[in-house]
Amino acid sequence: MPGRRVPAAPASPTSTRLAWPVALLYGSLRTIGLLPLPLLHGIGAAIGLVIWILHGRARRIAERNLMKVITQNGAKERHRIARASVVETGKAIAETAAIWGRSPERALALIRDVPGADIFDAARARGQGLILAAPHLGCWELLNFWAASRAPLSIVYRPPRQPSLEPLLIRARGRLPVEQIRASGAGVRALYRRLAAGGVVGILPDQRPKQGDGVMAPFFGVPALTMVLLSRLARSTGAAVVFAFCERLPRGAGFRLHVLEAPAGIDDENIEVACAALNRGVERCVELAFAQYQWTYKRFPDDAAVPCS
Repeated sequence: MPGRRVPAAPASPTSTRLAWPVALLYGSLRTIGLLPLPLLHGIGAAIGLVIWILHGRARRIAERNLMKVITQNGAKERHRIARASVVETGKAIAETAAIWGRSPERALALIRDVPGADIFDAARARGQGLILAAPHLGCWELLNFWAASRAPLSIVYRPPRQPSLEPLLIRARGRLPVEQIRASGAGVRALYRRLAAGGVVGILPDQRPKQGDGVMAPFFGVPALTMVLLSRLARSTGAAVVFAFCERLPRGAGFRLHVLEAPAGIDDENIEVACAALNRGVERCVELAFAQYQWTYKRFPDDAAVPCS
């Protein structure tokens, strides 16, 4: 940004003491992360197949989501995609070791190409801050490393249900200077400050908000509770918005990082219009790697209508 220096985002502390079971888990992740990515993806695929065969909650949610979203294909095709999605979820679990267990430089070397990198750079050059919308698609942990290597980065996170795991997340994600902000009232105020300073803020745009903190908007034609935070941040600050995700390449060959422009209307003053645009942006990403979307995430309310075919 010519003529204006953007202050670096304050890095989250990485020296937080870990409880011994969590420290053991972190050490195990770092050790497993030394394995070649093709082997890790093979292990992950096996984990996914076990999850599928056991017919647990993840499989049931994926099948229920896809029954609502895929109406042009028969049950056999939905079954195939649901199975592929659960297998990809297993790969996502295993590859986390490769991202968290290696140096950022080695992890970033797994990115083979970045179509749309110029979109990211042009949005940054505007000098009004940038919101990086990163759906639950592919390897979002690697996307964090990539963005942090290019710009001051703050990311929003929801603390895990097990409080003892929060220091592990902070340490693993903080190996580059990344400010990690809790999803809270104080956290939202921090996001405004970071964008006002011209920084980059990473948000999961398809994170299901608490009841009362979102609006219903179509996602693949099905009503889904959708966050309002991203669109309100964009409208209030004038920040640019881009979507991005890391696509998992076949046979452990690495990742392709996609950057896409946000749909028009994502900062519309009508929040329903803005949230519909937000979901269209997520859809455009998902369409590039459909099975790698986290269909095991409960995206829709149980009573959401199935769209007409």
